[in-house]
Amino acid sequence: MTLLTPELRDLISSGPLAHLTTINADGSPQVSVIWIGLDGDDVVSGHMARNVKVRNVERDPRVVLSFDAPRVPGAFLAEYAVLRATATVTPGGAWDLLNNLTKVYTSPDAEFPGPKGDGFILRYSIDRVGGVGPWAAH
Repeated sequence: MTLLTPELRDLISSGPLAHLTTINADGSPQVSVIWIGLDGDDVVSGHMARNVKVRNVERDPRVVLSFDAPRVPGAFLAEYAVLRATATVTPGGAWDLLNNLTKVYTSPDAEFPGPKGDGFILRYSIDRVGGVGPWAAH
C-alpha cells in the first residue's frame, strides 16, 4: 500500500523545494534543500557528487523530507508535508533525473546546466506521512 495520496503526488509533482534531513556520523542532523520527483511509489532526488547527504544515507538510510504546499491566502495554517522514509543510493542516472526536474523547477524548455555524468539517485521509500493537509495522517 502506498502512502502517496493523489494530493501528495500532485504536491510533489508541482516542484516544491524539499528539506532532506540525514544523520551525520556523530548523530547530529544534516539538512539540505533539494529538488524531488516521483518514480512509481517512491520519491527520488538526483545528486551529481557523492556528497555528505549521499554518504550519510549509505551509512544510515533513515531520512526525513519536508516541504511546503503553495500558500492559500487567509488560511490559518499553511499546508506542508513531512515524510519519514528509508532511502537507498543508486549509482547513475542523476543527470537525466535532474534534467527532467529542471523542467519542473525552472522552465519546461530548460536543460540541467551541470556537466553530464552519472551521479547518484536517492530513492525514498515512504514509511510515514505527516504535516498539515489532506495527505497528513490523523
